[in-house]
Amino acid sequence: MKKVVVLLVEWMLCTLSVVGQPSVFPILGGELSNSAATSTADIDKVIPRMKALGLNTVLVPAYWEFLEPTEGQYDFTLIDRVIDRARENDLKIVFLWFGAWKNSMSCYAPLWFKEDTKRFPRACTATGKPLEIASCFSEEVFKADNRAFETLVKHVVEKGSDVVTMIQVENEIGMLEDARDHSKLADAVYKKGVPQELLTYLKQNQKTLHPWLSARLQTSKLSAKYPSWAEVFGDDIFTDEIFMAYYYACYVGRLCQTARQYTRMPLYVNAAMNSRGRQPGQYPSAGPLAHLIDFWHAGAPQLEMLAPDIYDTGFKGWTDQYALPNNRLFIPESRCCENSGVRALYAFGEHQALGFSPFAIDQASPQETASVTQAYALMRQLVTYHSSLFTSHSSWGLLFDQEDKERIIKDGENVLTCRHFFTLPWDPRATDGSAWPEGGAILLKLAKNEYLLAGSGVVISFATAYEKTFEEEKVLGEDGFVAVGDGKVQTSESKRQSFNGKRLGIGFVDEVNIDETGSLVFVRRDNGDQDHQGRHARISCGEWKILHIKLYEY
Repeated sequence: MKKVVVLLVEWMLCTLSVVGQPSVFPILGGELSNSAATSTADIDKVIPRMKALGLNTVLVPAYWEFLEPTEGQYDFTLIDRVIDRARENDLKIVFLWFGAWKNSMSCYAPLWFKEDTKRFPRACTATGKPLEIASCFSEEVFKADNRAFETLVKHVVEKGSDVVTMIQVENEIGMLEDARDHSKLADAVYKKGVPQELLTYLKQNQKTLHPWLSARLQTSKLSAKYPSWAEVFGDDIFTDEIFMAYYYACYVGRLCQTARQYTRMPLYVNAAMNSRGRQPGQYPSAGPLAHLIDFWHAGAPQLEMLAPDIYDTGFKGWTDQYALPNNRLFIPESRCCENSGVRALYAFGEHQALGFSPFAIDQASPQETASVTQAYALMRQLVTYHSSLFTSHSSWGLLFDQEDKERIIKDGENVLTCRHFFTLPWDPRATDGSAWPEGGAILLKLAKNEYLLAGSGVVISFATAYEKTFEEEKVLGEDGFVAVGDGKVQTSESKRQSFNGKRLGIGFVDEVNIDETGSLVFVRRDNGDQDHQGRHARISCGEWKILHIKLYEY
């Protein structure tokens, strides 16, 4: 049996610094619910469960209020417990710094910080209403947050550098109720105009700016001295968001500079989405959103990624926004549901994602986590931890539902018609009135006319480009043949277009596993009813498989 050392493109893999040595793996993650690590008893229960679910990485909050309950006095009990339990269970940890902000609010800041609003002022709305949001324009807010963050980073490096692989800086930063902070501190900065550092960045990167920004940027003002924000970006609510995004990013960039004194481990920020037609302030304005990526890069160039938290519909569209040439896709939060597994496979296959992580996986039902366990089991087979990697083949991600049920892939002269499994006529679940589960997979090209398909709920047929032009759409019956004949009798004199090209046939479809050495291990051959006598390769809904597909021309 042909050996496959590694079955994904090299840049699909994540290289993270662990004790100074590169450790290569995709993050098969899960994020704990917000309060899951607030006691040692809960940590002791939840971490082993994450191992049993098939995760290799757990995203865990690091709470400022527990780290520094009294100003200047630090307690590492929870941090150490997480590291110890992760090490015992052979898991990696991504710590989420719940510092000055968590989901916009300053809810995990210590009580001594919250109560002293004179020393640690709040952001305000345009009407002067104070918010439960510490102002990023306050140097005292930054100093307090930074001291605690520095203490956390130093301790993590000393205690858990073999376990902790990344740090998320704050959590879902953003302004609510208004697009920007209107406190006295913020207004004073706003009135100064656009700083020279930002103007220089925009001029130097003008050709690669996000299209949204390019469309509104007044380039003639980039050489002006302290032009107003409205002069450069327009006079609307999105300019308020731009102003706020840049200064949030500068704040985070300073935290990153502090961390870089002690570690080179990746640092990233996560974003609550600007979805459902909401305006800045209705969604967390100025967070690390795709359209604001240039301001975050300008203010915090140390960040590895801007990462989307995807809870809304349209999963593929959200991943498209963040899988950018200057931004590696990492999904630190996604709704944990029965479709999570196929969504993970899509992200890995289509965008070579760094990782995927359903949120509150510790609180999810077995029915919701089962697909994650199954998908991650396939990923563990697809990815090995060797340094010799296949880099010559391509990968695609497939993700289908009841509305978006087909994708045509052109691979050279091969045309692959990929569909949801329920587009086949014989499964009664397709027409019983229930919502279709999502189907998805990773499709890998190993060589010419040779593929691996790993996932659930998909079917693929194969044709040459020439052959595809002769295809006719047919309604099939439950036996897989034409549902109803047209009653026409063909005679020997009937005129038909001559077929003068080649067709693509299925040599074999083998169900396989992949062992720890990277070898394909034969399970069974599906060349009969399972591939409809050479018409397609398929994995039904509810099944999770890897298929080795070999084609031939005739």
